[in-house]
Parts: sequence; structure tokens; C-alpha cells
Amino acid sequence: MKRFALSLLIASIAGIGTAAAADSCNVPQAEWQPKEALQEKLEADGWKIKTIKIDEGCYEVYGTDAAGKRMETYFDPKTFEAVKQD
Repeated sequence: MKRFALSLLIASIAGIGTAAAADSCNVPQAEWQPKEALQEKLEADGWKIKTIKIDEGCYEVYGTDAAGKRMETYFDPKTFEAVKQD
């Protein structure tokens, strides 16, 4: 029973993070900036981009930051503000 409760708690916490990114990226697609512009901005900031994809209404970026740390970060497609980081 304790394992079930713990599993349920972990699943609900994981779902909260996902919902937060989706809620933060609720932007009509007509207002999105191109993902190439996000890549140029991040590379100018020292990032090395592996891939950029669309997930939960956000741009999801995989790469390394200027310090060389591996990053998985969600960005608002209109403002390029980071809304979630894993």
C-alpha cells in the first residue's frame, strides 16, 4: 500500500511540472517567433544546440549552455523566456 501511495505521489508531482510548462506556453501559433531565431539567440549566449522541437506548446531545446552543462529547457515561443528546465 505504501508503494502505491508513493508511486501515486511521484506521478502527480511529475504531472505538475508538465502542466506548468504547457500552461506557460499557451501562445497562438501566429505569434510564435521562428525556432531558428531562438537557436541564434542561444548560440550567441554560448549554447551549443543539439535539437529544438515543439512540445507542450513550447520550444523544447536540448543542448549545452555556455558553462558546458547539458540542458533540456522549454522556452515560450513568443518571448523566448525559459519556462521550465530539466
